[in-house]
Amino acid sequence: MTGGWRRRRAPSDRPSDLKPKLIDVNSSAPSAPTAASASPLVLLSPGDNVLVCAAQIIAGQPISIDGEVFAAPQDVPTGHKVARRALAVGDKVIKYGAPIGSVTAPTARGAHVHAHNLASDYIPTHDRASVGGSEHH
Repeated sequence: MTGGWRRRRAPSDRPSDLKPKLIDVNSSAPSAPTAASASPLVLLSPGDNVLVCAAQIIAGQPISIDGEVFAAPQDVPTGHKVARRALAVGDKVIKYGAPIGSVTAPTARGAHVHAHNLASDYIPTHDRASVGGSEHH
């Protein structure tokens, strides 16, 4: 080919070692996913007290946090956070190993952590209602 152009591989053409994998954040050894161990939750840093949803969680869905399997207390959208442990008002939320804000309402283990119970310690926290738009979660 000329000009440095190459055909991009389709995702199905990728070697298996390059395909994204969901990892059970609750296990120290790699294992095949099972109903109890497969988790849509990602731990970004060992000291984090929140996990990130790699896939939407539906209320009642079994989720596993640090080896404990229980029913998700509420729906949580992809990309949002859930509490790795119970969080009290004023607790710092740790993500990427760094504080990203403070808890504004008691938050149970496995519960959704977002603007309704988290305030940034660095920038003002806004939602659609506070800036003249409709509330949407």
